[in-house]
Amino acid sequence: MGELIDKIKGNVNEAVGKAKQNSDNPDTRAEGAEQEGTGKAQQLGGKIKGALGDDI
Repeated sequence: MGELIDKIKGNVNEAVGKAKQNSDNPDTRAEGAEQEGTGKAQQLGGKIKGALGDDI
């Protein structure tokens, strides 16, 4: 179950981060890039949990 939750959180963070990168504010764009990276890391974590099992 942790795998699915991590993947969903990752997708949400990535989508919100991409939306923030379209802002005119440079600080918001930087925050969006960071949030997109966080989302990608969460998705990777979910894939690893899936490969190893939820026991980790």
